[in-house]
This record gives sequence, structure tokens and C-alpha cells, in this order.
Amino acid sequence: MPTPSESPGSADTVFRARQAWVDGAMRPAAVVVRGGRMTEVLPEDAPVDARPGHPLEEHQIAAGHVLLPGLVDSHVHVNEPGRTEWEGFASATRAAALGGVTTIVDMPLNSIPATTTVDALEVKRASARGRVAVDVGFWGGAVPASLGSLDTLQDAGVFGFKCFTAPSGVDEFPHLDADQLRAAIEEVARIDGLLIVHAEDPEHLVPHDALGPRYADFLETRPAEAERSAIARVIDGARATGARVHVLHLSDAGALPMIRAAKDDGVAITVETCPHYLAFEAAAIPDGATAFKCCPPIRDDRNRDALWDGLLDGTIDMVVSDHSPSTADLKVDDWGLAWGGIAGLQVGFRAVWTEASRRGLTLDRILPAFTTGPAMLLGTADRGRIAPGALAHLAVFDPDAIETIEVAALAHRNQVSAFAGLEARGRVVETILRGRRIASADAGVTAVEGELIARA
Repeated sequence: MPTPSESPGSADTVFRARQAWVDGAMRPAAVVVRGGRMTEVLPEDAPVDARPGHPLEEHQIAAGHVLLPGLVDSHVHVNEPGRTEWEGFASATRAAALGGVTTIVDMPLNSIPATTTVDALEVKRASARGRVAVDVGFWGGAVPASLGSLDTLQDAGVFGFKCFTAPSGVDEFPHLDADQLRAAIEEVARIDGLLIVHAEDPEHLVPHDALGPRYADFLETRPAEAERSAIARVIDGARATGARVHVLHLSDAGALPMIRAAKDDGVAITVETCPHYLAFEAAAIPDGATAFKCCPPIRDDRNRDALWDGLLDGTIDMVVSDHSPSTADLKVDDWGLAWGGIAGLQVGFRAVWTEASRRGLTLDRILPAFTTGPAMLLGTADRGRIAPGALAHLAVFDPDAIETIEVAALAHRNQVSAFAGLEARGRVVETILRGRRIASADAGVTAVEGELIARA
């Protein structure tokens, strides 16, 4: 099969597919790429003329495969610098590329320094520059010391500001108390920013040290009420100020009615959930299997069903990985002592498609949550869609392939993942950045030409 040009910009390319996700539906299409952007979306068999001095390359997508916009993941912990032994820009973006993800946004922790100042942002950018396989942007951090100066980070190009309402787990990124949270909401309203919130109320969390190997004991320490209480506080602040707010990694479906009501009232709130909340349920987590530990936690199957309902009715705007890996030695078999974070950047989309298929859903039902949803959060309308003017970030996907996920074959740095052993449906065949193939299932990552991006 012909492949896209090895020198972007020197050739024009036509991607012809019997199925491409265009305008929210699957249909045949010929996608014309010139200078790294899509310029036309035509009928599959439409003739395309070469421009003078620009060779025209034809790229036929195999029957049974679908052409998708490159996925967008707005919630990734790269951890470099400072905890690069946990993850780094090179390994994280290779994993993204192999998973069909063409844009990620890095969280302001668990790196050292945390991205709470412009100087720290420049350190982070210097660590990433020239080493990323996909495009990478950055969130800033709203911590007590950065309140009152968030505008400087926003002017430097961060997409918004992350805060915690409960302890984050790392000393260099302290949480905001109730008064500080309200101050942060008021500040982002003044500067027309975006506050993204890890919403758990510490008053409802159960202090603990060691807990032993039973998942149920850990689950009891982080009840659903902790999420609901914190989310209600975020909604109250957004309602009063007009601020844009976003709820991170929703695990409690019981919070969906208040989020839905806030949206209906015109509150500028969005919400995400993660593949692990849609693919797993508490009763199936084995004793000591702390690869599944995350905060907020994976809850029961009834809750999972309600999250799916919230995704399908549009209350949940997006599904992103919350890729938060660590070294294997930190995943001890005690739920109280193990590091909390799930590594799933490369396989999260496939895991959700696997569960969607089990529920009788078609691929188009989940695609907005992985593409236009996070792209709209970031204000990057030229990503996550197949349309004239959009960046030629694409993924070729085989929706019917069946493959058992082997953790040793994943590209992120440490061989620990809750998705290990999952019999997954679907396979990312190749990933395309600015019209050039950068990764394939057969050859791995073949180009490292991602760019660092900033808020417009």
C-alpha cells in the first residue's frame, strides 16, 4: 500500500477510504491533504489533480478499515522532568502515536517543578522540544501560591489551570481549600480562562495508611459523596461568576443530574470520564491488583452503566486517558500504600470500543468523545475532525480486529497497566500527523515530528 510522503509539504496526498468519519457519520470519502492540512473532502472516487511541482500520492485505506481524525487526549501526566523514571515525553508520545492519539495536553504534575509558573513551563517545554512524536500542549497549575498571577501563565500559552480540592498526592502541588477554590474560579472568570478541577471533598475522604489487598476496603475510603460535594461547590462558583469550569475524571455517575441541570441553566461546565471507568467495574478487580488504583476510584457495575448513559446522552463531553503511570515498585499490593494512577494512553480508545461493542453500540457513538469533545475544550477547532482546513492528523482503525493487550508490548515507560490481558476489539493500523505516517501497528513509531502547541 502506498504511504504518505516522507517529506511533509513536498507532496500532496489523497487518502481514499470506503469509511471515513466525516460530519458525525461514516461515509466514503477522498481526503485531500496539501501542506499538512486537509483542503478538500470529496467522494471516494473523485479525481484529484496534482499541482505543478507537487507530486500527488494516492493512499488507499484497506477495505474494512476506517479513516478517523487523530484522537485528542487532554489529560496526560508525562511527569518529565523530575519523575522521568515514571514517564517521559519520548515514551508517552510514542504510546500516544501507537494508540491513534495525535494531540496530548500534559498535566502540571507530577513533574518537578510543577507547571505553576512561567519559568517552570519553559523548563517543561525545553524537556519536550524535539522529542515528541505527536503534538503536545500544556496545562498550568492553580495552587495557593499561583493564585492572583494565573494571567501570566495564560499569556505564556497554557490551555487552562488544573487544581485539586483534596490533597494531590505530591507535596509540590498543594490543593485549594474552599475559599481558595472560589478565588480561583473568580480569577479565571476575570481573565476568560478555564479551570479544570480534580473534584473530591476531603471532608468525605477517609484517612488511612495501609489497607491490605482488598479493593473494597480502598473503595470505602473515597465514597461517591466526596465527588458530589466538590462538584456542587464548583458548579456554585461557576454559576455565580460565569467562569468556564471542567470536571476531571468523573467516576461517580450520581453527580450527572446536577451537572446536567447546570448545563441546562447555562453554566459553562464540561465534564470528562476515563476509559477505566467505562471498561471496568469494582467487583471484577482482583485482590492486590493495584494497577487498577486511581482517584477517584473505579466504582460498581450499576454506576458504570449510568456513566455510559451520561456519555450517550451528551452530559459527559469527552473520554480522556488520565494516563498517570509510575514505576512498578510503587504499585505494591496494598491498596493504601500503592501509587494511584492508571497507564492507558495507548489502549484507552480500544478498551472503550470493546465495551461499546459489547453493549451493541456503533463506533460513531463514541468517536465525538475522543475527538471533537476534547478539541472543543482546548479551543482547537482544527483538530479532531475530518474537514477542509483541519490539520491532517488522522488514524486508520480496524474496528473488527481482536487482540489481547500485552503490557510488555506497550510503549509507555513502565510495564504496568490495568489493561494488561484485556481481549480488546479494534486495532490502530497507522497514525498520520500533518499528512505523514508517523506510526503503524507493524513498524512502530517511524517519525518523531510532533510540535509543541499553545493556547491561541
